[in-house]
Amino acid sequence: MAEIQLEGVSKSFGNVKVIDKLSLAVNSGEFVVFLGPSGSGKSTLLRMIAGLESIDEGALLIGGERCETLAPGQRGVAMVFQNYALYPHMSVRENMAFGLRNIGLDRASIEQRVMDAARILEMEELLERRPSQLSGGQRQRVAIGRAIVKEPKAFLFDEPLSNLDAALRVRTRVELAQLHQRMKATMIYVTHDQTEAMTLADRIVVLNNRRIEQIGTPMEVYLRPATRFVAGFVGSPGMNFLKGHVDDGAGPKVRLSDGSEVPLAGNGLAAGSYEIGIRPESIHIVSKEETGAQDQGLARAKAGVVERLGERTLVYCTLQDGTRLIAQDSGRSGVRPDDDIWLGFDTQAMHLFNPSGEALHLN
Repeated sequence: MAEIQLEGVSKSFGNVKVIDKLSLAVNSGEFVVFLGPSGSGKSTLLRMIAGLESIDEGALLIGGERCETLAPGQRGVAMVFQNYALYPHMSVRENMAFGLRNIGLDRASIEQRVMDAARILEMEELLERRPSQLSGGQRQRVAIGRAIVKEPKAFLFDEPLSNLDAALRVRTRVELAQLHQRMKATMIYVTHDQTEAMTLADRIVVLNNRRIEQIGTPMEVYLRPATRFVAGFVGSPGMNFLKGHVDDGAGPKVRLSDGSEVPLAGNGLAAGSYEIGIRPESIHIVSKEETGAQDQGLARAKAGVVERLGERTLVYCTLQDGTRLIAQDSGRSGVRPDDDIWLGFDTQAMHLFNPSGEALHLN
C-alpha cells in the first residue's frame, strides 16, 4: 500500500489543456473514485499516474518517491482496463502468470501468487478454463487477478464494469467492494457512473472542465455539494433547480418563480436572486387534508408523468409558471397524470447557489 500525491500536475494535447495544475493526495489503503462526465479528464489523470500519459508539469509521488519520469513498470502500480485484454489461447492460470514469467520470477513464486490471487477472488475452480469459457464478470475477475499477482503499491481501475450488463455490474461492484475490504489496498477507480462512485468510494473526486469541483465522502458530496455542477451531476434522478428571490425584510424565506414563498433553514442570507436546488426526495406531495393545516411553504403544481418504481413514486410535475420539477411520493401513491397537486418542501435540504455556481451553505 502507498500514498499517491499529485502536485500541480498539468497535461495538454496540442493546444488543448485537459488537466490544469491539479493537486490531490490519495491516502494509503484508501478507495478513491474519480467521477465526472466524458471529457472531464478523469481517465487522462489515471493514465498519468500509471505512466501511460506523460505529465507536462508538476510532480507525482507514489509511496513518497518521485515517479513522473519513471517508466510504467517501475511505478509499482497495476492497472485494470475496461477491455479485459485476456489472451484467448491461454488458461486463466496462464493469463495471470504471464506477466510474472516475463520479469523472470521463479516458478514456485509465480504459482504461489496465482493461487493467492485465485483464493482472494474465489475463482480457484476457474484456473484451467480459457477466456471463451468464462462469463463477462469472470473475465473481469481474471483481469483483476492479473493485477493482484503483481503485488503493486496501488491498483488503478479505468471504468472496469462498463462492458457488463446491469445485473452483472451490480454483482461485480459488490465483489470489488469486498476485495478492497479484504486487501486494504490503495485503489483509484475511474467512472462516470455515480452509483458506482457512491457505493465504492471512501472519497469521491468530482472532476469537470480540467479541474476538481469537490472532494469528499459520498454523503458529503451528495448532501453538501460545493457547486451547482456537483449538485446536478450527483444523484438519480437529478436535483431540481428553480429560480428564487430573497427580499429585504422577508425573513428566512425565498420566493420561487411561481410566487410561492418557502421558508429557509438558516439566517444571514443577503437579499437578491439565487438558484435553488432541491432533490426529488425532499419535495413531497401534500394531501388535501394536510393543505388545510399548512398555510405556507406550499406550491401548486400539475402532475405529468407518474413513474411507479415499487418502493417510491416519482411525479414529474409543472408549477404554475411552467417550471418543471420531480417530486417523490410513496410507493402506493394515488397521484395520476393531470392531477392538481400541492408540493411541500423540506427546507433543511434546500441548496442555494450564487450566479457563479458556488453553493451557499446556511447551516
